[in-house]
Amino acid sequence: QLDLITKVVGSPSEADLQFISSDKARRYIRSLPPHDRVQLKTLYPRAVPQAIDLIDKMLVFDPSKRITVEQALEHPYLASLHDLSDEPCASEPFEFEYEYDHMAEDMIREQVYNQALELHPLP
Repeated sequence: QLDLITKVVGSPSEADLQFISSDKARRYIRSLPPHDRVQLKTLYPRAVPQAIDLIDKMLVFDPSKRITVEQALEHPYLASLHDLSDEPCASEPFEFEYEYDHMAEDMIREQVYNQALELHPLP
């Protein structure tokens, strides 16, 4: 998967790898074939420039250099859909403890369904 990602976003610089705490992971990424960043307009020639700009800002290897969710929602491409009053920001990151358990697919479905019921009980 990382090779596919770097084929689009380009090979990360040494500075871009600093957020990765694992030496082994950084060595693996360095071992991948080098790639230049692809101009998204060549991948999506019919896309409008604002869409290309938004995608370009989201597809950045280093998360600290990537556009935030809030910035993405305020991007001109999403202007017609953006409604600040209907887009509350979480005060802290969500924790999905069940993601760390090794459950069968049917158990995961049931867990998601039960959590949805907690938020939106049946009448």
